[in-house]
Amino acid sequence: MQTTSFDPRATAQAGIDKLRAGDAAGARKLLEKVAAAGHADASVFHCLAHACAALRDLPAALAAADRALATAPANMQSLLLKADLLVASGDGRAAVAFYQAAIKAAPPQEQMPAFMRQELARAQGKCDEYAAKFASHLMTRLASGGGEQRQSPRFRESIDLLLGKKQVYLQSPRYFYFPGLPQIQFFETDAFPWIGKLEAATAAIRAEALAVMSDPDAFEPYVKHDPKRPMRNQEGLNNNPDWSAFYLWKDGELVAENAARCPATMAALEGVPMPRVKGRSPSVLFSLLRPGAYIPPHTGVLNTRLICHLPLVVPGGCSLRVGNDTRECVEGRAWVFDDSIEHEAWNRSSQPRVILLFDIWRPELTGDERAMVAEMFAAIDDYSDARTEWGM
Repeated sequence: MQTTSFDPRATAQAGIDKLRAGDAAGARKLLEKVAAAGHADASVFHCLAHACAALRDLPAALAAADRALATAPANMQSLLLKADLLVASGDGRAAVAFYQAAIKAAPPQEQMPAFMRQELARAQGKCDEYAAKFASHLMTRLASGGGEQRQSPRFRESIDLLLGKKQVYLQSPRYFYFPGLPQIQFFETDAFPWIGKLEAATAAIRAEALAVMSDPDAFEPYVKHDPKRPMRNQEGLNNNPDWSAFYLWKDGELVAENAARCPATMAALEGVPMPRVKGRSPSVLFSLLRPGAYIPPHTGVLNTRLICHLPLVVPGGCSLRVGNDTRECVEGRAWVFDDSIEHEAWNRSSQPRVILLFDIWRPELTGDERAMVAEMFAAIDDYSDARTEWGM
């Protein structure tokens, strides 16, 4: 009796050829035979899923797609196929997870053929479409029954984070991190009773800043390279006068000559809880950003302080971004922010921008904690090699 030998590879290829020729039923029969014999790989299950989908057998198509992904979980084409099958079955929410996984698994654009780039663009479009529908549903539900009036700013921000409209920015100081402090980008100014006095003195402080600006040699580059340290990439800001400073306090020392030129400014700062750290703080200055200047994203050196800005000369087009929050400078309106969170600033005008800039203790630190932070830095500075080792 003559028997016909079974060649799994040839049978699989015949099934794939039938699928390409539009014979979904013939393809399914041959590919299922290969699978039943235990010789199917991911490509066989992938093609079987296509054949079953063409025959409108969604359960079988989904099962085949699952088996393809069980063999090759990161296969981009199988992930896209599973997503499309879920859409066809009415489960758009689950489909988005597979579209997103396919996008994540994709190689660089230049390594993909044009048709795959188109497929990825289609997947991204599906994700965007679902995200818009979900956002509309969620916001409508939350706004119903007066819910919009009950939403706090931080709850609204949590929704923006959930919807991907914003990203999470956390404290990331370059050198010293004090744990347990709230992750706040801009602080509410009514938490600082001294700000009212400062803002009320804006006109007098501004007049002193303008007088200083009339002296072309008064300002120095804010970022200066220390020859005792390796050169760091400062995005072109090293020794660049585009971002300049006129110091009233620098590295914890009063700059007496400069302070004498600005008595109204010094008086307005009385009572401000500035850090007293020998050789480091306080730091008080007029910060000048020249026309078109840009300060790229960066973080401060530690998170035990906050930075206060009082805008004095604001030509328009001047903003500060801290984390997700971007604010326009308004003359005479101070703000307080955590510079250990990524921030950037720019002056898109044709005129210089000038602010009064100084640091303050974080209000959450106790008196003992402030004293210990100051003592810690004093100990570091007293050790001859500490600044080299710590980069501080």
